[in-house]
Amino acid sequence: MFPALETELKQQTLPDPYEDFMYHHLQYYGYFKAERGSLPNSATHQHVWKNNHRYLLSGSFGETADLIPDPLQKEKRLWPTCLSSAVHRQIEAENRDSLMLNSPLLKSRQLLHDDLGEVNSRLREPRDLFAFFSSSGPLQAPRWPIECEVIKENIHHIEWVPPQPEYFYQPTGNEKVPEIVGEEKGTVVYQLDSVPSEDSYFTSSRVGGKRGIIKELAVTLQGPEDNTLLFESRFESGNLQKAVRVNTYEYELTLRTDLYTNKHTQWFYFRVQNTRKDVTYRFTIVNLLKPKSLYTIGMKPLMYSQLDASTHSIGWRREGDEIRYYRNNTEDGQQPFYCLTWTIQFPHDQDTCFFAHFYPYTYTDLQCFLLSVANSPVQSQFCKLRTLCRSLAGNTVYLLTITNPARTPQEAAAKKAVVLTARVHPGESNGSWIMKGFLDFILSNSPDAQLLRDIFIFKVVPMLNPDGVIVGNYRCSLAGRDLNRHYKTILKESFPCIWHTRNMIKRLLEEREVLLYCDFHGHSRKNNIFLYGCNNNDRKFWLHERVFPLMLSKNAPDKFSFHSCNFKVQKCKEGTGRVVMWRMGILNSYTMESTFGGSTLGNKRDTHFTPEDLKSLGYHVCDTLLDFCDPDRTKFMQCLAELKELLQQEIHKKFKELGQDMDLEGSWSDISLSDIESSTSGSDSSLSDGLPVHLLNTADELNQKKKMYKKKKRKPLQSRKQRNKQYQKSNLMQESKLTEDAPEGAGFASTLQKQPAFFKNSENTSSSMMKNEKPRLNELNGRDKGTSLGPSKMTTLILTKNKERMQREKPGFTVSCSPKRNTNPSQEPAPDTKPNWSRNRYPATKGGRTTAVVYPSLHIYTYP
Repeated sequence: MFPALETELKQQTLPDPYEDFMYHHLQYYGYFKAERGSLPNSATHQHVWKNNHRYLLSGSFGETADLIPDPLQKEKRLWPTCLSSAVHRQIEAENRDSLMLNSPLLKSRQLLHDDLGEVNSRLREPRDLFAFFSSSGPLQAPRWPIECEVIKENIHHIEWVPPQPEYFYQPTGNEKVPEIVGEEKGTVVYQLDSVPSEDSYFTSSRVGGKRGIIKELAVTLQGPEDNTLLFESRFESGNLQKAVRVNTYEYELTLRTDLYTNKHTQWFYFRVQNTRKDVTYRFTIVNLLKPKSLYTIGMKPLMYSQLDASTHSIGWRREGDEIRYYRNNTEDGQQPFYCLTWTIQFPHDQDTCFFAHFYPYTYTDLQCFLLSVANSPVQSQFCKLRTLCRSLAGNTVYLLTITNPARTPQEAAAKKAVVLTARVHPGESNGSWIMKGFLDFILSNSPDAQLLRDIFIFKVVPMLNPDGVIVGNYRCSLAGRDLNRHYKTILKESFPCIWHTRNMIKRLLEEREVLLYCDFHGHSRKNNIFLYGCNNNDRKFWLHERVFPLMLSKNAPDKFSFHSCNFKVQKCKEGTGRVVMWRMGILNSYTMESTFGGSTLGNKRDTHFTPEDLKSLGYHVCDTLLDFCDPDRTKFMQCLAELKELLQQEIHKKFKELGQDMDLEGSWSDISLSDIESSTSGSDSSLSDGLPVHLLNTADELNQKKKMYKKKKRKPLQSRKQRNKQYQKSNLMQESKLTEDAPEGAGFASTLQKQPAFFKNSENTSSSMMKNEKPRLNELNGRDKGTSLGPSKMTTLILTKNKERMQREKPGFTVSCSPKRNTNPSQEPAPDTKPNWSRNRYPATKGGRTTAVVYPSLHIYTYP
């Protein structure tokens, strides 16, 4: 507006030292890539920094980073569907305020304004690079591996509850089994160019994925009469790799495997366009890997119509006919594939529809929910949102701490903890819906929710594997491995999400008792919802780990099946979160498995689960927690008695199957519970694949360093009394060497060999000895009498006390005089030993010393 003034100000204004430092800092870590000259000078900037003081410094969907002074406007561009009308009004108000001119004399963006626009001496709070977004801050755009192409469209679905129950498909036996044709006889209408396979590994990521122009992978329509479907899956959680048109209305689909692997195909999520009404289409997925599936017992795929959503507010619904799950006969000598085929009629012409294995819940959906919590003046008082760590691709792993403020420090210290996690397997989106139901209730103003916040501290990780969720994996992270088999990992940089989660729980156990740990999962072979736990061998708490699942089955009888629960700890599950947390000392450590299908119980028998059903289970978890911790132990004892009766029945059943009779009146409780339970293996992915090849050397090096550290670890400092005792003992050894040439040298040497036995006798005769403490040499050096024994007198005393014993010794018998070393210095339990449940909230440390709490340092990644 004023060119002359702008030229003069550019010549006179000096750069702000703080900003100059921050720009270099951000550039070094890869968070800011714009040219220094492209930044607006604070003296000529036309916005009022009182309202628009934050810049979004992150990669954009294009080639270079965008610099947008209004974070809410950036949110509007990226996620317009998750913002409320109040937020849009705030955007309009800030746009009107941005017309005001700023003072040309202001040289720093860090000074605050008062209402009149004058400079206030207060500085802004420091900007935390890794802080959670504030109520007015931007959402973090998802980061993708640089090999992935990503479309710029925003995919959003409405939530909808079907007015009628959606029943299972009833097979007729006449379902068609289509022959797999392949691209040799068909026409490829959609195919991803390059998919990272098992031979490659993750290197770097960026917002928007692959650089360059996004190619149009779908075929080009030849005109309005062309009825070819247009496929797309290059959006969050999508995973279609190829579509082949084998007939006019028939398509064969190939799913993309988990990135950097050659397997794990079960989850699917893709889009089709250019539909035709009243025409029967057939879709066949040709490369599924599991031999058994819920599709064989009535499960239907999910479909979403955008026209129905916009005009009738209808969301995801179960659709499909002639559903068949069968083995693919066109094998190429490798692992066998399985096919899923179904037919469908689209409701509208020229519609955009989506198909999915289950109701999607993406990383952006989570961020929109957390933004609403951060914007709530009530919920933000007792729900603190923090960054647990950054994932391998640099996406934020969020940690929620939910509890009411305590009135006194004693009240805060008395609170027990509950840890809940979800989406370690990214394709199991049903875990996110249960988590959302739990969060909706625990953050509400319900009296039960307030009571739970008063007595517990909830640590919640709502999405453990955001990278896998973003790219559409079914089971793995970008490391190409199942994270739920690597909870014992030492590779912090390769498995940051579970390493930091385990470390967080470890520190939590040092502070307080963790009453319950539960990891939310999905199950592809069984209906209903159930828990996997860990049998406890401590007779004091026998069957206690089964009380919570039994209570939950009573609170949700039409969804939760106690008979499907299992508490066997298998060797192949030692790396799971459930077993690792149990071995760390959490008695009630569970994996909650929720079906992709529906219920076979009560009023919901033979119907599919909806998101509302899963969210209601989150409420029932809270309700069961109150029953489980009720000071009136009536419910607890009733459940315990019922469990003993059920166990007796199960044991009788097992022996009857084996054709044996046994009287269980006296010793039935001594039978191992693991012997009467079946395997908890619910999928074909139970075994760990081990570490990727490129991480084997790293793991070996860390293990070697760990062993060297243990060898070089110095002994703890001793007290003065212990040092004096050790000094006197050393002097005694030196004197013994000087008397070896004496006439009685042989007897003296034998006496030294029997020195430990003498110390044992002196311990029994001395009243000043402490139990479990080594005897002191007071009676030898005469300290109690104020006299001192010389070396010769001490030698004579030792010979006198041991003369008869030495005469009885066999000739030639020798014993090393060096002090014995502890053969088990670690004092750690064996791998197959079950930990004892400790009731002490503050476990004592060795030697009475306080163990320093080691907090994890946040690893800073450099992103290209």
